[in-house]
Amino acid sequence: QPKRKAAFGSVGRKIPYRILHVINQDGESLGNMHRAEALRLMDERGLKLVLLRENVEPPVYRLMTGQQIHEEQLKRAENKKASPKPGMCTKELSFSSAIAKNDLETKTKQIAQWIEKRHHVKVTIRQAK
Repeated sequence: QPKRKAAFGSVGRKIPYRILHVINQDGESLGNMHRAEALRLMDERGLKLVLLRENVEPPVYRLMTGQQIHEEQLKRAENKKASPKPGMCTKELSFSSAIAKNDLETKTKQIAQWIEKRHHVKVTIRQAK
């Protein structure tokens, strides 16, 4: 079983599979082919082979330009940044409706610091007696 690649990028000539499903740079399927044929296509067109899905049989590779690879890496980084991380810290703060002005200012400063650190903040307001 080949090692799992963590990063998206050109795989070069180190392809552990014999039979590949290849997609050209326009997104059209070129069908299943032997890795030698895929490498020959890569050299002829001056493109790079990129692994898209390896959990299917045969694994899917795409011929891409360097610019396409760069754009895809940026898109994946944005998606990773936008998705909530496991173990994301949620901060909770309770206010009384009869809170003093200085206490309110102190707590709002604390909330601003948590938001700058990208914590999720939950604010609860209790009714005073």
